[in-house]
Amino acid sequence: MHIAILTFEGYNELDSLIALGVLNRIKTDGWRVTIATPGPKVTSMNGVVIEQMSTLEEACAADAVIVGSGIATREVVEDPAIMNVLRRLDPSRQLIAAQCSGALVLARLGLLGGVPACTDLTTKPWVVAAGVEVLNQPFYAKDNIATAGGCLASPYLAAWIIARLEGKDAAEGALHYVAPVGEKEEYVERAWHNIAPYLAAPTPALC
Repeated sequence: MHIAILTFEGYNELDSLIALGVLNRIKTDGWRVTIATPGPKVTSMNGVVIEQMSTLEEACAADAVIVGSGIATREVVEDPAIMNVLRRLDPSRQLIAAQCSGALVLARLGLLGGVPACTDLTTKPWVVAAGVEVLNQPFYAKDNIATAGGCLASPYLAAWIIARLEGKDAAEGALHYVAPVGEKEEYVERAWHNIAPYLAAPTPALC
């Protein structure tokens, strides 16, 4: 099971790396989480350099994909080389999630359709301009597409993916591990309050 986190130049560390940490709480055989980048290295909005773990092409074949956020997302969606590759993303066979300005990428790829989205306050006007309704809430999912707004909502995306692929107990366990000591039950309950409504429908088969 491969989960790829798309991470571009100017990425937000909280969006890509928190999701990476939560997802890696799953230790089952074959579970692999990678940072997928356009090139060998990317530098964050605060100067943190990370190396490529998988390519964008490999991400398009992954079982689940998180489109990360950053300060250069508007440049990303205007880059034909990147967007042409990402047009291979397919919610009929993949879970596809977007964190903050990653929602703009999904909107420009036409993957949201009439589905509303969550995003950060800075990105909201751009997503609205792309024809997508933006919700005032941290998380929303429909079928195989999910979005989250606000850096600290990234665990919700990770937990949604875990719940869809490994089940509720695995997702709650991952959230419980990363939650602050003394607040674990409260944290998990609040997170689950946001995620659970979008897990009620049967899980569509993923290829």
